Amino acid sequence: MSPTEAHQNTGIIRLLLHFQWIWVGLFAVDDDSGENFLEVLEPLLSQNGICLALIQKIPNKLNWNDVDYLTDLFSNTYLPFRDCKANTFIFYGDSMALITSTLIVFLAKPSSKENASLRKVWIMTAQIDFALSSLQRTWDFQFFHGTISFTIPSNDHQGFQNFLQDIKPYQEQGNGFLKEFWEQSFDCFFPNPQEPMSISGICSGEERLESLPGSLFEMSMTGHSYSIYNAVYAIAHAIHVLYSSRYNHRLNDGFQGIVMRVLQPWQVHPFLQGIAFNNSAGERLSFNDKGEMGAALDIVNLVTFPNKSFQRVKIGRVNPNAPEGQEFIIHDNMIVWQISFNQVAPLSVCTDPCNPGHHKKKKEGEKFCCYDCAFCPEGKISSQHNMEDCIKCQSDQYPTKNQDGCIPKTISFLSFEEALGISLVSIAVCLAMITTVVLGIFIKHKDTPIVQANNRDITYILLMALLLCFLSSLLFLGQPRDVTCFLRQFAFSIIFSVAVSSVLAKTITVVVAFMATKPGSSMRKWVGKTLTTGIVISCSLIQAGICVVWLATSPPFPDFDTQSLTEEIIAECNEGSVLMFYIGLGYIGFLSSICLVAAFLARKLPDIFNEAKFITFSMLIFCSVWLSFVPAYLSTKGKHMVAVEIFSILVSSAGLLSCIFSPKCYIIVLRPELNKREKLIRRKNNSVSDS
Repeated sequence: MSPTEAHQNTGIIRLLLHFQWIWVGLFAVDDDSGENFLEVLEPLLSQNGICLALIQKIPNKLNWNDVDYLTDLFSNTYLPFRDCKANTFIFYGDSMALITSTLIVFLAKPSSKENASLRKVWIMTAQIDFALSSLQRTWDFQFFHGTISFTIPSNDHQGFQNFLQDIKPYQEQGNGFLKEFWEQSFDCFFPNPQEPMSISGICSGEERLESLPGSLFEMSMTGHSYSIYNAVYAIAHAIHVLYSSRYNHRLNDGFQGIVMRVLQPWQVHPFLQGIAFNNSAGERLSFNDKGEMGAALDIVNLVTFPNKSFQRVKIGRVNPNAPEGQEFIIHDNMIVWQISFNQVAPLSVCTDPCNPGHHKKKKEGEKFCCYDCAFCPEGKISSQHNMEDCIKCQSDQYPTKNQDGCIPKTISFLSFEEALGISLVSIAVCLAMITTVVLGIFIKHKDTPIVQANNRDITYILLMALLLCFLSSLLFLGQPRDVTCFLRQFAFSIIFSVAVSSVLAKTITVVVAFMATKPGSSMRKWVGKTLTTGIVISCSLIQAGICVVWLATSPPFPDFDTQSLTEEIIAECNEGSVLMFYIGLGYIGFLSSICLVAAFLARKLPDIFNEAKFITFSMLIFCSVWLSFVPAYLSTKGKHMVAVEIFSILVSSAGLLSCIFSPKCYIIVLRPELNKREKLIRRKNNSVSDS
């Protein structure tokens, strides 16, 4: 007749989760029903992340004659309850179990000051009617204020109030229940005619039930009474159907009184399951296919008053048959909490919630509801309270300082507007202008001996290559685009190969020229533009082939590096094939090494203005820069990596320009008297005689 406990258990779980009560206590009657309730509820609580802080068994009756028993009961029941930090307690049992538990509390600590610590959120199951004994009428039950109860729904019946008002104890025919109830409720007694009469404390029988406080007797029909009322009428309707059937009329014709006396309960069941009727409250009642008549439960808030009266306020409902999303309804604003909670839903947790920026860390040997709050690891955040684990921000975000949120990363690249970019642009432009000036000087004085020495055309090619080297560094500035990514490494590799191969050609020219001056030397046929031009073209074509393969297989492309820096997204040119990048760079290093060795060996050869010693210095600078470039390039990220590459381009090119051309420019511009053939021949002869 009443909803099954499965529906009630679901309602309890939903209520606890609604208020986030995950650390709760449980009082259960010490019998089979209490054991079954605990066996069913505890796994449900665990599955939903709720722990039982305390489990107490409550006896139905107290043995008042055994002092040791009462002492143990007090120690095992009241003291753990008093020390428990949970603010929410579930109470399962009947009204007698509730009476027993309150007796234990008040006999242990009857003072109101101590009772203040007992004011918790009580969750009562539907088995309990809040009705206490007359012995407890003088006690303060304010700690039940704010109790949340699951109750069986009931409806008002016409005439029920009149029925209660008309009840008189002396009208009873039977076992004397009314007289005993009357004496306990009104704290009086009915005199025994065979004993002397006492004037005080005699029950008149005219006392009115509505004068009793609600904790002793409720004038409205409770859910339990409503279920019993419906059960009686359901049985009556089932028996009526049974005796109205044709089969039973034929079988029992003339013998109804006899059959009534031998009727067995199982004979009523088939008829009971199929009945449907309207009760006097106008509610349509019938059993479903599971043999249940009711599935819904009301959620009621108990509001107590100083005069021992109370009011039940309906604050919600549990109905598994309701439409989706309405199976559990509760109105928080209607709930009256204990005074100590200041009308705010209390917390009932083992550990205070972990703040954002922290996560739960399990305590060894404790239940999972008890935990420590640990800081999120570096690079992770928690944006909500009580997160089980910290999470990483998206690749385009980074954690805040408190690790409680994510901030969008800024896009970083070496721009023309920032100080470092402006400095590099200024240096590159100045060096390009100096190279242009040097080229202009050499073109203007192209017929002078010092310009004609060591192949004038190769000198022009070298100066043009250095000019393009300085200007190519500008391709590395600004936000990477498809065109700039495609051109920057290609231009850098080809132009530097031309520059280094030109220096190599100049060095080999010195060696060949010296060897050709020896009598009978076969090297004379190699002296001229053919050798130097072939060296420059062949060396440059090899690098061009490397670049073509690189660009054809895996060319550079614009990319975003979200991992290297915490707060920035690096806009960069992905090299595509790192192997091809280092092959191209290694080839330039190979040419530089050959040039350095050749220049070093030829540094003391007698020739008209021997450049080998200057080339040696320039290649030492060049090789030192690019040997330092590799570790510096690999150890930096973002715009600084680009700056390292630009710096290496500028410094190595400037080393070639200054070491090779500054001595010549000095003579051409400041010491023109030395730029004469007679002077150079005299210097050459002196060098030969010294050697």
